[in-house]
Amino acid sequence: MYDLAIIGGGPAGVAAGVYAARKRLKTLFIAEMIGGQSTDSQDIQNWIGTPHISGMDLAKALEKHLREYADGPGDVDVDLKIGERATKVEKTEGAFSIATNKTTYLAKTVLVAAGGSRKKLEVKGAAEFEHKGVTYCASCDGPIFAEQDVVVIGGGNAGFETAAQLLAYCKSVTLIHRQEEFLRADAATVNAVLAHPKMKVIKNAEPVEIKGAQFVSSIVVKDKVSGVLSEVPTVAVFVEIGMVSNTDFVKELVALDEWGRVKIDGKSQRASIEGIWAAGDCSDGLYHQNNIAAGDAVKALEDIYYFLKAGK
Repeated sequence: MYDLAIIGGGPAGVAAGVYAARKRLKTLFIAEMIGGQSTDSQDIQNWIGTPHISGMDLAKALEKHLREYADGPGDVDVDLKIGERATKVEKTEGAFSIATNKTTYLAKTVLVAAGGSRKKLEVKGAAEFEHKGVTYCASCDGPIFAEQDVVVIGGGNAGFETAAQLLAYCKSVTLIHRQEEFLRADAATVNAVLAHPKMKVIKNAEPVEIKGAQFVSSIVVKDKVSGVLSEVPTVAVFVEIGMVSNTDFVKELVALDEWGRVKIDGKSQRASIEGIWAAGDCSDGLYHQNNIAAGDAVKALEDIYYFLKAGK
């Protein structure tokens, strides 16, 4: 029987693992791999304390930190199950049963930190130019395209938040939206972003092709009303068309929002049933970044420790 099962190997899961070790909790750590979504990024510039680091180097640093604590002296007990995938979590008598693709474990508490994956743009050229102008992380890659013309695909809050970031340093930002209205974005955010002199919008349009040679040079869009194709010059296409949360293994156990993210109490990271917490991209927090994920996981660990030791 473990005190805690951590599911997920991104910044949230690793931060939780380090803190669990420091608090001497008997911990099970389940992750298919270490690093999370950022392993795809070539140059992460906003990981606090590290001006530049590649996604792969960040993953190596996270794993090194985790293993140093997990393999530490004394009564530290973090059982690393790297390469396993959680398939289902169920409530049992006084504990939780965590099934993986290999076996089943028992734990008193569970932290869901499995993250999510961004929906990929499925048009001609999108896969070919990924990391060559097509990107899924403005905070990671945006500054690379300072003083240049860029495009954002997506009309929800994520699309407008990305546009707001890019407007701080790009020459122009053009947002492409499938509909006439921005129904999935806050009106105040929409109005503030659209008022910026460097901001442009193409409504009722959908991307059909990414063009370029070695790197992106333009995007072809189709007007959904007239069917007319137009080509927009750009050096970068930032895709914000939604995420797929990795929460199938708890979907029958805790409350999820419409995007499959675990609903949490923002003060403690507690989920809808006692004994489960969530942090990172798989939680329904308002903002999602590596630093936020790690911080939320630490917050969760403080609360988990209090729960286990004080029974509250």
